[in-house]
Parts: sequence; structure tokens; C-alpha cells
Amino acid sequence: MGSNQVTAKSHNIRSILKTLLHQRQISRVELAGITGLTTATITNLVNELLRQGVVREEGIELSDSPRVGRPRMVLELIPKARYAIGVHIGIGEFRVIITDLIAKPIAESTIQYEVCQDAAVVIDAIIRQIKHLVQQNGIPNETIIGIGVGASGLVNVETGVNINAPNLCWQDIPLRDMISHGTGFPVIVDNNVRLMSLAEAMFGDGKSVNAMAFVYARIGVGAGLVVNGSLYRGMAAGAGEIGHSVVIPDGGEICRCGNHGCLETLVSEPAIIRLAQQLAEANPDGIMARELQNGNGSLIDHVFAAAQAGDIAVLEMLKDRARYFGIALANLVNILNPEMIVLGGLLVQGEAYMLPVIQNTVRKCAFSHMGDQVEIRTTRFGHQTGVIGAAAFALNTFFYDSIEFSEQEKTI
Repeated sequence: MGSNQVTAKSHNIRSILKTLLHQRQISRVELAGITGLTTATITNLVNELLRQGVVREEGIELSDSPRVGRPRMVLELIPKARYAIGVHIGIGEFRVIITDLIAKPIAESTIQYEVCQDAAVVIDAIIRQIKHLVQQNGIPNETIIGIGVGASGLVNVETGVNINAPNLCWQDIPLRDMISHGTGFPVIVDNNVRLMSLAEAMFGDGKSVNAMAFVYARIGVGAGLVVNGSLYRGMAAGAGEIGHSVVIPDGGEICRCGNHGCLETLVSEPAIIRLAQQLAEANPDGIMARELQNGNGSLIDHVFAAAQAGDIAVLEMLKDRARYFGIALANLVNILNPEMIVLGGLLVQGEAYMLPVIQNTVRKCAFSHMGDQVEIRTTRFGHQTGVIGAAAFALNTFFYDSIEFSEQEKTI
């Protein structure tokens, strides 16, 4: 088969698979109409997918009333025909998940580790956990298409190396090769926040828009950008470092990046906790002080608990942080002009206190009426966003965008 034919066939199968992903149930005629492929091409490629066991074709009734003739035949993916593994490496914990072809979780686990732990020790624990979940759930290795890894910091996607993860004290860690060697599965690695945006674009609220941003705030602040269904990484894979946008250049606090007044110094979890502690010290008999004396839960949980209990000073502090966040997002709107911005991390926890202020600030500060047109909402994936995004990366790379179908007649 010539290279042009391989390229065309690869493109056509990708188009069919992604249409099946988004439409779920569709007839061959409708599939031809959406993809623009001829009925002959649809027949040939669909038959190949049927042989490989990743799609099925069944008759369905359109209504409860009797219908003359045969039921309407529709195509759909077989979700459990293949599986993907996602790994989210966060600060002090990692998550591993196994999903089916539509990113539905089959099994998941979360493991804590010491921040700045030796990378080899953490990666060995990740490998052991992957093997444990696969074995525990009885999933045949041949049905696993690959592993997606979302890592903190700067990642070289081509080499799979975690170049610099300052919050983990890691540098030049060959994540892809180490995890692939330890598991025997193909591995693809990218920045964890960038993969959160992919989760939203493929399986969340962002799948219906052409340009979206996912903004995550926790220990750090980062953004992932998806344009026309593809991740935008920038020249050196550094796109989305919104946390290091300088908001207060003169007199701002020093950031871990070396600059002063970065957004991260104003709205990250450590910054909010530090301000809450100052408020507690200023009013030792207040709600915030009492919350901090409670040993249950994390410090950020206590901050939002104090807000919920009506601590005026904490509520004002959160509104003030949200305003800074809104200014940064307004700048993002002016540059990217996305249709949707999805927020994650502490912005989900503090949605009731921060989201309205963020939305109002974007409407006020963005150019012209662009702030009115962008939809700003929190993620529906919750704490699973990162690990679902990692699995989505594996699904996109090793299944929906794979060219194996075109290169040889074999199971995916």
C-alpha cells in the first residue's frame, strides 16, 4: 500500500472513530454524511472495524410503536473492547486509573508519597500500582492500548522526559521509558494540566467547542489550551503557564520562578492558606482561627469551611483572590478568545465564593464584548480530571489517532 493510501486510510479511520465517539449511535448513511466519505469507503472501513471487534452494528427501534420493516441499523463503539491507563502525578500523590474507550473508569487508586521523594522510588510505586490494578480487575494485557501520564512541570512530549518539575524537585526524568520498560505498555507523557484540558475537550463540556482553556489552581497555577480538538503546546511546550503571568510587577511577592508578583503568588493554595492564617492571627477568637484549630481535613478545606460559616474577612479575601484570577483570565480571553474556560482544583472547592467574582471580572476587563461571550464554568470531573485526562491522552494517541489500522491488518 502506498504512503498516500496509508495516509488517506489513516485519516478516514480516525474520522470514523471520532465520529462514533461523539455520536455514540449512528447509521452508515449518517456516518458518511458527517465524515464526507463515500458509502463504499464507509463500508470497507466499518467492516474492518467490525472484524477487529471495536465496533458493533445492531438494529434498534426508533419508538415504542410497531414499525414496518426491519429495525434501523446503527453503529457504535464497544466501550470495553479496549482499555487505557491514565497516571496523574500530582504534588505528594499520584493517581492511576483504568478506563474503557469512552473514558468510563473501571478501576482507580490514589497513592501518597513524600514530596521531593526520589523519582525512581515514585515511578517504581506507579509501575507496581498499574500492574496491581490490571491483575486485580482481570484485564488482559492485549486489550490495553497504552498508558497516558500527566506530570507536573515542563515535559518534552517527543522524548517523554519530565524536564523540570520544581514542586517535585525532579529534573530530566525519563518517565516514558521508565514506565514503559516497567509495564511493557506504550507510554505517552505530557504536562498534567494540559491533559486536564484534553479530558474536557474529548469527554467533558468542551467537546462541543472549537477553542477552550482549562485553568487549574492548587499548589501551582497552570492552563491547558485546546484548539480545534488538538492540544496547543507552544514552541517549547511551555504554553499555558498562566500562573507566571506577572500581575504585580512592583512590590509583589517573589515567585518560585524568580519573578515578583506572579499570579501564582496571589491565588494558589499556599497563597490563600497564608492569607487565611494571617486573618486568624489578627482575630484569634474568629471563625477562621477556630477552623485552623480543627485537626481534621486539609488547611484549604478549613479556609472554605470558614467561608461557608460566614467569616466576613475570609469571604472578602477570597473575593479579592478571585478578582486577580478574573484579571488573568480576561487577558487570556483577549489573547486566545476561547469559547469556554473550565476551572479546576481549588476553584471547584471555592466555586460558590470565587466563580461569580471571576465571571464578573472577566466581563468587565476583557476587550469589547468578548468577556460576555466566553462561558466560564468549573469541571464536572472533580478530583478525577487529571487522571481522566491522562487516560484520554492514551486513548487519543493509541486509539482514536492511531495509524495501526492503516499499516497492517491486526487487532489494535
